[in-house]
Amino acid sequence: MRFKRTLCVLAAFVCASVPYAQTGQAPAGAQSQDPARQDPAHPGPRCDVARDDYMTPVTQTQVQMQAQAVMRRQLEDHMEGHILMTETVVMKEVRTAPAETVIKEVNGRGVDFDMTRNIEKKLRKANASDEVIEAVRQAGPKVREQVAKMVLGPSPAGAQDIPKGQVREFSAIMVELDPAKAIALVDEFAKKYPNSPLLSQAYSFGANAYQQKGDVEKVVEYTGKSLALDPDNLTSLILRLGMLTMPQYLRAHAADRNKILREAEADADHALELISQIPKQPTETAAEYQKRLAGFASEIHGPLGSVHLELASGGPAGLDRTELAKAERELSTAVTTSANPDPRDYYRMGEAYALDGKWDDAMQAFKKAGGLGQGTPIKTYADEQITRLKKRKAQDSVASR
Repeated sequence: MRFKRTLCVLAAFVCASVPYAQTGQAPAGAQSQDPARQDPAHPGPRCDVARDDYMTPVTQTQVQMQAQAVMRRQLEDHMEGHILMTETVVMKEVRTAPAETVIKEVNGRGVDFDMTRNIEKKLRKANASDEVIEAVRQAGPKVREQVAKMVLGPSPAGAQDIPKGQVREFSAIMVELDPAKAIALVDEFAKKYPNSPLLSQAYSFGANAYQQKGDVEKVVEYTGKSLALDPDNLTSLILRLGMLTMPQYLRAHAADRNKILREAEADADHALELISQIPKQPTETAAEYQKRLAGFASEIHGPLGSVHLELASGGPAGLDRTELAKAERELSTAVTTSANPDPRDYYRMGEAYALDGKWDDAMQAFKKAGGLGQGTPIKTYADEQITRLKKRKAQDSVASR
């Protein structure tokens, strides 16, 4: 993901995010889907097989990454030997270590004090950067407690009397980088601890591992297990929403297509409701708070736009302009409220505008998709769509004379 300063899941963090890295190429001789010429009455997904890869996510969303970081810190607070940083230790680090080192240490360990104006003055006098001060602020007990309530529910795991052995096994799931090993650990955890308050999150990690393997069906299965235990698991809601709108998943479940899309719409509405309940931080202005919530919600609006685009173009009655208008609105919201817009959202926006006959808007959206998707198949596909739309626009111009 892009290395940007983003705000996620209840508190503002300085975090690393990784760009969606689409891989793979279209089979030789594959024919492109032209949304401008697509039959609106066609009941199937909007993209052909050769184009499924542009919609396939292979990395975690910002919310997923932040939720995992929060869980790790909350659990480590209760692990034997874990020691929070004191104000004295932080001040010493600020004076003797590079800012990057201080931020990493603070993010990893947490601090045992909450930020005050006096402490902030001391840090600035010690030449602490704005990034260091913000990292210390977010690592304090009050913010950690707020974040835990959002990520782990009203009774966060960190506040429960969970056996240390169980915590260690869950922590092993969180740090495992090999998807196959992570899945095995999740399945073993589920067998050993069927009543664990951590099980919903464990299934969320399992779903993420299957996402890395490209197994959409299993992602849907494991997020389903997670949400059955905790319907408010935001990370699982976001993961599931992204999978239910995948062209290949809709194609594999064509008989239940509309039901799936309505389920995805309901998941999106619930996720947005949860995000709206995130409390305002004492140090935030009203404008900063609204901007933070909009950034969270941008991860929901993109898939929700895909839901409405599918509903607009997949019905037997032809193009549904009400759904198409919703698609345009949701996709526009996704790209305008995110600090790092997803190129797939711009691509889908181009499809929506093309279906609506808005050639110039469609070409602009595809241009943005290609610019953000440099080095991935989406760049090639977006350029192809622009070429076709230019021809279509020229044809319409000639026909109207």
